[in-house]
Amino acid sequence: MTASQHFSTRAIHSGQTPDPTTGAVIPPIYQTSTFVQDGVGGFRNGYEYARGTNPTRSSLETLVADLEGATHGFSFSSGLAGEDALLRAVLAPGSRVVMGNDVYGGTHRLVNRLHVPWGVELRTVELTDLDAVRAAVTPGTTVLWVETPSNPLMKISDIAALAEIGHAAGAIVVVDNTFASPYLQNPLALGADVVVHSTTKYLGGHSDVLGGAVVTSNDEIAEKVGFVQFAAGAVSGPMDAWLTVRGIKTLALRIERHSSNAHAIAEALVGHPSIERVYYPGLADHPGHEIAARQMRGFGGMLSLGLVGGAASARSLVESTEVFLLAESLGGVESLIGYPSEMTHASVRGTELEVPDNIVRLSVGIEGVDDLVGDILQALDR
Repeated sequence: MTASQHFSTRAIHSGQTPDPTTGAVIPPIYQTSTFVQDGVGGFRNGYEYARGTNPTRSSLETLVADLEGATHGFSFSSGLAGEDALLRAVLAPGSRVVMGNDVYGGTHRLVNRLHVPWGVELRTVELTDLDAVRAAVTPGTTVLWVETPSNPLMKISDIAALAEIGHAAGAIVVVDNTFASPYLQNPLALGADVVVHSTTKYLGGHSDVLGGAVVTSNDEIAEKVGFVQFAAGAVSGPMDAWLTVRGIKTLALRIERHSSNAHAIAEALVGHPSIERVYYPGLADHPGHEIAARQMRGFGGMLSLGLVGGAASARSLVESTEVFLLAESLGGVESLIGYPSEMTHASVRGTELEVPDNIVRLSVGIEGVDDLVGDILQALDR
């Protein structure tokens, strides 16, 4: 597909060639571990063994790369598996990683607990403070890791400015685009070198499949990531890849509804006596609103709330909703509510990345917006 075509067209057709044998509009699931050879080394269309390549996974990789404007895509068994493969591909003992001081707890845990003992240096910094970033990203920094919007405080980082700072120091600039999705934000076009996704979230979109993706247009990085993918083998299975492709076909429609619902909820809760602060970049008074409006096509379906009554009020809210389900993860068609300090970010308690205990995170689904607003309001009134 060509980049000039509409996103929704590419989301449905890129990498999705109808089956040449039967004419099936939806390509089949190649539920196979190995492929017959036409003589020793005679691979058909490059397929030998499913850890290396599989047609269903290849279709997903082509699709995600296209939607991010990349030339290379790699699909993994989870978002963290993809992040780990990328880090293994580009880091070595003595490498330095700089990331935001409110990055997803699982990403920080991956680097801090697995890569730091291997000899990697980890620094955290406030990514919205460009002077602080310049001080932290010194020559010798290998990776500048950016997450925007951030999880769960919804901070907005200026990708183009950070890419310039990172490249000046010789660093690879990686952007976790999970919260925005490629429908709302394309970091490679803003100067990033690599984009990562937990495809479990908005790309899959239905809370029924795990997955991760790494995309890039840098041939050298792609070669290294591809080798780790093959050598370590944390690949997505064909059924998982097929389900993710199916989810992506409706991504544009879903994100529009996620975003409009989240915006409505954010506006409804501003000024509520039980709410100390609404964290949503679509609000005009959000510190990152102008940057988000410039680098995103919309403001997304994620928002967080700071409760006036602290931890007790936050716990009461997450345990009192009826439509919003108390669960980890995000990006599905159903609305979820979570308590980050003891759920998604429990691993960073006691560190600089600790999430305040009055914060509640909402993954706003595509249900009727009146039902969602009403559910939060009744839970706050309990």
